[in-house]
Order: sequence, then structure tokens, then C-alpha cells
Amino acid sequence: MLSISNISKSFGGIKALNNVSLNFEKGHITALIGPNGAGKTTLFNVINGSLKPDAGKVCLNTENITGLEPHQLFSKGVLRTFQISQEFQSLTVLDNLMMVPSNQIGESILNSWLKLKEIKNQELNNLKKAKEVIKFLSLDKLTYEYAGNLSGGQKKLLELGRTMMVEPKIVLLDEVGAGVNKTLLKKIGDTISRLNKELNYTFVMIEHDLDFISRLCNPIVVMAEGSILKIGKINEIKNDHKVIEVYLGKGN
Repeated sequence: MLSISNISKSFGGIKALNNVSLNFEKGHITALIGPNGAGKTTLFNVINGSLKPDAGKVCLNTENITGLEPHQLFSKGVLRTFQISQEFQSLTVLDNLMMVPSNQIGESILNSWLKLKEIKNQELNNLKKAKEVIKFLSLDKLTYEYAGNLSGGQKKLLELGRTMMVEPKIVLLDEVGAGVNKTLLKKIGDTISRLNKELNYTFVMIEHDLDFISRLCNPIVVMAEGSILKIGKINEIKNDHKVIEVYLGKGN
């Protein structure tokens, strides 16, 4: 699905990514873990076009997408959520979802005069899709609530819903569990699992909660000092002495 080949990125004299190569398989939920400064967020930023690598390439299937802008990658189905949710606070949950699809006909002033029927049909289709997403996420009671009034966990669910509006090829989740209570975290985990199993979504997630990761992710990629330290299942990761040393910080 997504191939990272020999990616390097430096900031001044600091090498944030050092010749990183990695494959993310279609239909998998892959975790990216490691201590602060390991290079996880930098790798996400390179993949989604926020940063340009100094060397190496990123390929989506067989297409080289290195250096494309985030909006170009969005149109190709590469989506990224953020640790701090990026919702439109003054819009309702429903309107937040309906804002997502690109190339909406009504965005053109000329079309608003000449293509009223097409605009109406597109808006009806987007409305239908948005209501289906809300139902899937069990957010029915919050359909007309302003997004700014949602809890942290509800905002994370809304972000997942926004990805569903465009049926992405791969979703990069940046600390989806950060600041979320355990009840909503379970719901978010269940939603990610359903999207993966029922709709074949491919996820890559940066996360620090190993219990959350162990329930959802295979494989798990451990990064340290800008490089890949270990790739494996949760038991292999927990029992690897190098991982324990750099990430868990203690022995058995």
C-alpha cells in the first residue's frame, strides 16, 4: 500500500530521520511507537507532505508521491488526523462532515448560477453520506451539536468520521487516544477496528498506550533516534531487550 524508501530528514545538525525504509500493508493497522524524539511525527509529516525529505521517496502503490502537498495527497486518499483535533468549532457535527468532500460544485460562484440542479444533487448525496457516517459512529444525538462543544474523545470520533467522507486509501492517526477517557477510548478503538474489518481501511497510528495498541495493531514498528529499531507483534516488542532499554526504560 505505502512504501517508504531510504527517507532522511535533518533539522540543522539534528538527523530526525536516518535512512528509514518501511512498508505499510493494505488492510493492516500498524502502530508506530518510540520515545519522544524518535522521529515518528517527522515521518508522518514527510508522508503527508507537510515536510519534504532530504533524501528517499514515498510511494503509494506504484506511484511516487514524494514531495506532494497535503491537499494533493488528500485527493489521492492519503489522510492524516492530528493529536489536537482540527474540527470547525462553530459548525455542527453534520456540517463538519459535509465540508470534507473535495471538488464540490457549489464552491464556484459561476456554478452557483449555472448548475443549481447538479449542486443540489451533490449536496443531497453528501448529506446522505454524512448521516450514514454519524450512524456508524453512534453520534446521532450530537448531529446538530456544535463541534466546539464536543469532548476530546467525541472530537476524535468526528475526525474519524471526516476520513470516512472520502473513503481513504490510508489514514495516519496521530495519538488518537491522547487526552481521551477510557470509555471513549474503547469506543474509538472499536470504531477503528470496525473500519478496518468491515470497510478494509488501512491505518498507521502513532500511539503511546501499549494496551490500546496491543488490542488493535499488527505489526508494531518501534523507532529510536530516527531509525527503525524493531518490527513485530506486541509480545515480541515487549520482550525485546533493546526496546525495553530505549522505550520502556526498564528490564523484566
